[in-house]
Amino acid sequence: MNSKIPSKVSWNPYLGGLVLGTVLFLSFILTGSGLGASGGFYRIVGWAESIVAPHHVDVTRDLAKIAGGHKNPLANRMFWMVLGVGLGGFLSGLLGGRVKLETQKGPRVKHDWTRWGFALVGGAVSGFGARMARGCTSGQGLSGGATLAVGSWLFLFAVFAGGFLLAWPVRKLWT
Repeated sequence: MNSKIPSKVSWNPYLGGLVLGTVLFLSFILTGSGLGASGGFYRIVGWAESIVAPHHVDVTRDLAKIAGGHKNPLANRMFWMVLGVGLGGFLSGLLGGRVKLETQKGPRVKHDWTRWGFALVGGAVSGFGARMARGCTSGQGLSGGATLAVGSWLFLFAVFAGGFLLAWPVRKLWT
């Protein structure tokens, strides 16, 4: 067990799962769709790009749908969901005494910038994959899995298989 993370402030995983399932159920009931994050981040990028390069947004089909002309990409539940997840996570960490600025890395990673580089590349690849797949892992796993979508279950099995296969080559960075 990692001694840096105090176990007394963590939620019971079964209670966390029950709360997450309840939130997912309420999301389907109240909004007609499930949970996911990539759409919210895409809207944030569309909003930022509409400030920096509005002409590009207006002539790019996908961006124009959410941010073209006088459309406000932040006036969408996906943006507010991502904002709520970020603020909720920060509040949880604050209440649990876990908020501090640090870079966690394995003993063989010598520099913080190496860890940041891996995180940046991994995040970019994940974001690109989510955009190509028209959805993120949380949308596929939570929302698709909850509706028993075969593609979502295949995706989840593929993610876990990929994780197990990739764990062996990168284990030396963490052990």
